Amino acid sequence: MRHKVIAGNWKMHKNAAETTTFLNDLVNNMPTGKEVEVMVAPAFTNLMLATQILEDTNITVAAQNMHQAEGGAFTGEISADMLKSVGVETVILGHSERRQYFKETPALLANKVDTALRHKMRVIFCVGEELKDRKSKQFQNVVFYQLKDSLFHLPKEAWENIIIAYEPVWAIGTGETATPEQAQEMHQFIREQIAHHYGSLANNVTILYGGSVKPDNAQTIFSQPDVDGGLIGGAALNTTDFTAIINAI
Repeated sequence: MRHKVIAGNWKMHKNAAETTTFLNDLVNNMPTGKEVEVMVAPAFTNLMLATQILEDTNITVAAQNMHQAEGGAFTGEISADMLKSVGVETVILGHSERRQYFKETPALLANKVDTALRHKMRVIFCVGEELKDRKSKQFQNVVFYQLKDSLFHLPKEAWENIIIAYEPVWAIGTGETATPEQAQEMHQFIREQIAHHYGSLANNVTILYGGSVKPDNAQTIFSQPDVDGGLIGGAALNTTDFTAIINAI
């Protein structure tokens, strides 16, 4: 049975002092009685700090990215082993900003996924279309090939460690949000594609929505049958909004 997840992607926000303040506030104000896994993804520089602060809690610390190589002459990069050495066992891969600004390709992302799984990490894998894809009615094709080219080479057992995050790129940081019906349509489509390739395990795959979730729209989005939570950006940066979104699931 798939489980609910609320994951906060902090992107390039919060220094060490701000991370400490936020996480202590989050721990003190965490909603109770919720069957949901809560994750935070701080910057690389604050991952060890976050794992230390959250050591005795149920809050998971995730990384925002990692390199596909085991190690070597890759200035500025972080390996899976480095992440695991500071207690991080979940990583976000394929975020639209990584695809757009750092030109990450499906083949590269497939390599990153393989490396993460080889190190027994969980992967939150992001897929989603741009505005031009939606306007040209190609959005389902775009998402299908993102899944196919980076994930559909995996054996069935690997999917126990895969979470999908659907992020309509046109709704990230723009204030625009897909309607609940649009979100459900794409989440159902994604689950159907996984089912076509892997059968009934698709029913156990957690699929998150990642397009400008806020406290005032979270409950409606999360009520859709194939939406299992959210990958939260801007609203994950303040505890009032983030805990309200946790409460909405």
